[in-house]
Amino acid sequence: MSSTPEKKAITPESFSDLKTTKPHKNSVGFGGIKAAVGQVSKYMKAIDAFKLAVKMNQKGGFDCPGCAWPDPDDERSSLGEFCENGIKAIAEEAQNKTIGAAFFAKHSVEELADWSDFEIGKSGRLAEPMFLAEGSRHYKSISWEDAFAKVGTHLNALNTPDEAVFYTSGRTTNEAAFLYQLFVREFGTSNLPDCSNMCHEASGSALSETLGIGKGSVTLDDLYKAEVVMVVGQNPGTNHPRMLTALEKCKKNGGKIIAVNPLPEAGLIKFTNPQNPVKLLTGGTQIADVFVPITINGDVAFFKAILLKLLEEEEQKGGVFDKEFIDTYTSGYEVFLSDLKTYDFDKCLEASGVSKQIFEEVFDLIFNNNKIIICWAMGLTQHENAVDNIRELVNLLLLKGSVGKEGAGTCPVRGHSNVQGDRTVGIWEAAPQAFLDKIEAKYGFKPTVKHGYSVIEAIKAMYEKKAKVFFGMGGNFISAVPDTAYSARAMANCNLTVHVSTKLNRSHLVTGKEALILPCLGRTEKDYQKSGEQVQSVENSMGIVSSTKGVLEPCSDSLLSEVAVVCGVAYATLKERSKIDWLTYKDDYDLVRNDIEKVVDGFDDYNKRIKQPSGFYLPNGARVRQFNTKTGKANFSINKLPEWELQEDELIMMTIRSHDQFNTTIYGLDDRYRGVFNERRIIFMNREDMKLRNLEEQDVVNLKSVFKGVVREAHKFKVVVYDIPKNCCATYFPETNVLVPLDSYAHTAKTPASKSVKITIDKV
Repeated sequence: MSSTPEKKAITPESFSDLKTTKPHKNSVGFGGIKAAVGQVSKYMKAIDAFKLAVKMNQKGGFDCPGCAWPDPDDERSSLGEFCENGIKAIAEEAQNKTIGAAFFAKHSVEELADWSDFEIGKSGRLAEPMFLAEGSRHYKSISWEDAFAKVGTHLNALNTPDEAVFYTSGRTTNEAAFLYQLFVREFGTSNLPDCSNMCHEASGSALSETLGIGKGSVTLDDLYKAEVVMVVGQNPGTNHPRMLTALEKCKKNGGKIIAVNPLPEAGLIKFTNPQNPVKLLTGGTQIADVFVPITINGDVAFFKAILLKLLEEEEQKGGVFDKEFIDTYTSGYEVFLSDLKTYDFDKCLEASGVSKQIFEEVFDLIFNNNKIIICWAMGLTQHENAVDNIRELVNLLLLKGSVGKEGAGTCPVRGHSNVQGDRTVGIWEAAPQAFLDKIEAKYGFKPTVKHGYSVIEAIKAMYEKKAKVFFGMGGNFISAVPDTAYSARAMANCNLTVHVSTKLNRSHLVTGKEALILPCLGRTEKDYQKSGEQVQSVENSMGIVSSTKGVLEPCSDSLLSEVAVVCGVAYATLKERSKIDWLTYKDDYDLVRNDIEKVVDGFDDYNKRIKQPSGFYLPNGARVRQFNTKTGKANFSINKLPEWELQEDELIMMTIRSHDQFNTTIYGLDDRYRGVFNERRIIFMNREDMKLRNLEEQDVVNLKSVFKGVVREAHKFKVVVYDIPKNCCATYFPETNVLVPLDSYAHTAKTPASKSVKITIDKV
């Protein structure tokens, strides 16, 4: 059985019965319907599934606990505003069994650690608070009062508040997140790492610097009206399936789609809309007009090649750049051009791995159109030069005047349903001074101005025993973070680890000396408090704040809402020394929104506007060409090509999700679109790279990364041949997070470089 923290944290090194087929060239359709029905019938009560399906992402309903893709402002589909993976998400959250004291008495922590992540997640909904005593192998039940008291005792025993880490997952609602950060700041620290640190932190850094807001500038309506949409480093067919409907509408309106990604993905090849009978029968809509099989981390080189070609055309013919926009709204143009001219087009194109023919197809679309949207996700943000990736695509948009007008702009696609909202309401280890000043004015205490720990810094602090309490508001921290073995040792160094969760995950098994699991209501469940049934709110990828209200009765009478958990912990910790009446908030969430309105910009008349069926848009300067940067204008930037070389035996590895996966949640063992079934321990490789290493399909290999002299290993993976650029490979996370060095992260943003890990391969 798994005993050390490292062994508990690393997924079991065992195989299922791998089957492979040719990758799909079409997405959703009857296959998506079949998969969704299969999940519902296997894990949910039929009546619950029906109740949720008709209310999911509907006006007055509940927001999907999956991705952050926005809902239409106007009419929404009567057949349901959900996707296959949204159905998988609710089947996971509303599964038809619960676990509590009897389950944990039967299964020790060591035994559970030997289960797969899929088995752990499907064990059932957590039904009561659980406590793991020091030296114990089994969790036991604990009352809420005693659980809150234990957290308070540990926090108050610290030498300084900075010895505590308060993590947040993107599932947390605006109301719970606001109260959580408020408690943490009154406690006396800014240690508020969150899942943004591991995904779109680089987007926020780059966009804030160049456009004055760390969010995208477009709306759904813009996507419909764009002339060109570039989808870069993103797999919407799996990670944001409802985005395909928007791309289909763009195509119907005459728009063109460019897909830029190392792997061809089914969702960007063709989409069969399951709500359109004609499309179901005729085979769907081609999505990508051009597919660009870029080498991993070749994005700056590719965009720079486009910029160089545009500059050549501008100098020869003129009229290519939007000079009126550039002169009126931008800064740094001349310096940017001077730097651009130092690069060689052929060398940039070669570094990108893109053929001249494909480049010309892309260039023609960019050259001949001015309403351009660029969408992106982790394929751009999880590199050491991630900030450069995003700044370079902004350079392209600025040259074309494609920011702040209809059908044009930036579109970072967020991965979790309220990760953007959490940051908006204060979950930030480096909050701006203006926000802290408003906290002080409203509540009468002075928040520390010292920046807190990001995720990377928090892990190091725990490893070095500078942080002794870890509190996780949602998520599966140990499976989300890089450098699994190091991170597991860090968690084990804590005196107390606490997780607020809906269901069991691997983080509950990699604990400090003592551990608590605090079970909370899910997004799908009704939230009853003294003032009645509560409504909460979330913010999607396009800055729209909307209400969310559960549909099902709670699966257990022993669950608390996240708001109630925060209030209970805050009261037990701060007690009479607090300037805030914590317990009143949990009775009526209108009171929380009243406070948010006073502290956070853009939330005027919050309680009134949240009742609007489609919610409301937050202010977005870039959307209206008001650039709140240091220069007061949109800024061109200078970005270098990434400086790294592969040794002869090395490959560059990126971690990816399977189709049966959302972040660290594993819904099943299949990756249907890529033709992989019943296995997760695989490595996708180019056939030529396999030949050079004398490897055949399904050979078993070990993987190794070496970074700054530290060797990291991941054992037992089966080789799968795939259409991926030479010298590149792909594996699923969290299985290969163990290979991602903690010290390899994006400059400025500290996002882990999980998409560019140098590895070597040894045949077993």
